[in-house]
Amino acid sequence: MIDQPTIDRILDAANIVDVVSEFVTLRKRGINYVGLCPFHSDKSPSFYVSPSKNICKCFACGEGGTAVHFIMKHEQLSYFDALRFLAKKYNIEIQERELTEKEKQIRSDRESMLIVNSWAGQYFSTLLHEHVEGKSVGMRYFAERGLREDIIRKFQLGYSLDQRDALYKTAIKAGYKKEFLEKTGLVIAYDNGNVNDRFRGRVIFPVHTLSGKVVAFGGRVLKKDEKTAKYVNSPESEIYHKSNELYGIYFAKQAIMKQDRCFLVEGYMDVIGMHQVGVENVVASSGTALTQGQIRLIHRFTNNITVLYDGDAAGIKAALRGIDMLLEEGMNVKVVLLPAGEDPDSFARSHSASEFAEFISQNETDFIRFKTKLLLAEAGSDPIKRSALISDIIRTVAIIPDNIARSVYIRECSTTMEIDEQVLLNEVNKIRLNKEENQAAKSVRNTPPVQSPVNTIPEYPDFPGYQPYTQEEANTLPPENIPPPPPEDYIPEKEAGPPPTPPYEVPTAPNIQVQPKRSPFEAYELALLRYIVRYGERVLYDYVDEETNEQTLTQPGAPAANSACYGCPWLRLCRCGEQEDPLCAGYRQFYDLSGPYMRVMRDLRRQQRPPEALMPLLR
Repeated sequence: MIDQPTIDRILDAANIVDVVSEFVTLRKRGINYVGLCPFHSDKSPSFYVSPSKNICKCFACGEGGTAVHFIMKHEQLSYFDALRFLAKKYNIEIQERELTEKEKQIRSDRESMLIVNSWAGQYFSTLLHEHVEGKSVGMRYFAERGLREDIIRKFQLGYSLDQRDALYKTAIKAGYKKEFLEKTGLVIAYDNGNVNDRFRGRVIFPVHTLSGKVVAFGGRVLKKDEKTAKYVNSPESEIYHKSNELYGIYFAKQAIMKQDRCFLVEGYMDVIGMHQVGVENVVASSGTALTQGQIRLIHRFTNNITVLYDGDAAGIKAALRGIDMLLEEGMNVKVVLLPAGEDPDSFARSHSASEFAEFISQNETDFIRFKTKLLLAEAGSDPIKRSALISDIIRTVAIIPDNIARSVYIRECSTTMEIDEQVLLNEVNKIRLNKEENQAAKSVRNTPPVQSPVNTIPEYPDFPGYQPYTQEEANTLPPENIPPPPPEDYIPEKEAGPPPTPPYEVPTAPNIQVQPKRSPFEAYELALLRYIVRYGERVLYDYVDEETNEQTLTQPGAPAANSACYGCPWLRLCRCGEQEDPLCAGYRQFYDLSGPYMRVMRDLRRQQRPPEALMPLLR
C-alpha cells in the first residue's frame, strides 16, 4: 500500500493541464483550457480544464474529475496504479509497505521477465528492419500482405533469424540470464545442455497488455513444412496468461470507448489489417475460444460486441460456446458473416473504412437470430435434429441475465421455430431453476456445517412453541437407549438362570431430554403456513366461462385449474405446467389438508390473536 504522505505529494504535484495535455490537444480560452473530449466522439470542443480548480470536465458526456480520475478513466487503471503512473511522471518515490522475501523474489522475477521481453521485442524489430535476412524474408512477407511500414512499426512486428540459437547468444552476450530467457519461453533448454530459439525463422507478433507491456510473442513460420506448426506462441508464465489477454487491446481501447463497440476477430493479421483501413476498435482471441478473463477485459470498455466470421462452418460452430459466455455476461452480441472466401484481413484491405462500416451496418444480425437460422438450416426437416437444436437455443436464451431481453428472445424464437411460446418459457424457467439449485447446492457444500441445537428441525424453520408432545407426555416416555419390552407371552427358560442385571440406570422422568418427533404431515403443515402468510385470502383465479356463463373463483383451499399453479407453493417441486389433469398431485395433497387450517387461520385473524395460537392445532 502507498502511505498517505506519498499520496499527498502526488496529488500536490499533479497539474491537471500538464496531465491532460499529454492526451488531449488543449487551447486556452479565458482562464481555462478546452479541447476535444477523449471519452466520446466529440466534434466540437466540450472538454474543459480548470488550472485554478485543478479539475477537468466534459459538458457533453459528463466525464471529468481530478488528475487521478482522468488517468484512471483514460488509461483504465485502478486508483493506486493511477497514483503510480503520476508518481513516475513527476519522479516521486513511492513508499509502500515492506515486502516479504518471497514477494520480493516474485516481483523481481516478474520485472526481470518483462525486461527480457522488452529487449526481445526490440531485438526482433531491429532484425526485421535492418538485418539482410529480416528485410528479404520478413519484410517481404508483410509487403505481400499489404502492410504499410507505419503499421508494422505501430504493432512492433519483427523477425527471428532462421538460426538455432541466435537470440540466445545475443541475449547472453547482452547480460540477460538464461533462467529468464527460458521462463519467458524465448528459448527452449534441453537436458543435454542444448538451447534452441523458440521462434527461429518466423515473423513475430508481440502481445501487449492493457498498459502496453510485452508479455508474450506469436510467431508465424514462412516455410512450407508439414512437420512444422504454422503458429508458435509463448508458453504460460508468471507474466503471461493466455486466457486473460487479447491481441490488440492496447491499441484498441481508446477507439472501443469512443465508439462503444468492439469487433472480435480470430487472428493477428485480422486486427492489423483492420487497423490499416482505419477500423481500430478490434481485438483478437488469437485462435482460441473466448474465456471469462478475455470477456471481462472487453466488458471494461463496452457492452456491445460484434463478432466477424469468415464463413467457415467449422469455425463458427467452435466459436458458439464463447458467444454464449458473452451473453451470460450481459453483453449485446451481434454477428457479421463475411462473403465466401473472405476473412476480416482480406475484406478490410479490399474496402475503405466507410465501405467496411456500411457493410457491417447492413449485414450485422443479433446472435440469437443468427444461431437459430444456422442450426435450423443444418437440421432441415429431421425432427430429432430439430429437437436437439431447439434445446440448444433454449439453453442459450436461458443464460441471458436480463429478464426483458430474455422474454423478447423467447417470443422471437417461438415465431421462428414455430413452437408455442409457453412451452419455451417453461423450458427456460426449468433450466434457470436447475442452475440456481445447483449453485445453491454448491454453495452449501462449500459452506462449513453449522452445529444446530438438539431441539431444532434443520430442514424447516423453527416455529416458537411447536412441540409434538406436551411436557406431561414427555415425562412418560422411556429413554431411547432402553430396549423394547419382551412380548407378553415370553417365558424365560429355567436353564438360562435369573435375568441379568441391566447395565444401565433408568433415568427419572424429569431429567429426560426428548428430541422432537417428526410428524408425517409436518412438511405439508409448514408449507401451508408459508402459503397462508404469503397469500392469505387472495383470489388466485377469477373468470366467467363463455359457454356456461358460470363464474369460477379460485381461492386458497379451493380446487384449482392450471392457471392457479402460478400461486401454488408446489410449483417449484412438481412443475406440472402443461399436464392434462387440471389438478396436479402436489396441489391435490395441499388441498386435502388446507380447508380446516384456512378456516382456523381466518378465525384467528378476525380475533386478532397471534400466529402462535395456531401451533397447538398442528398435531
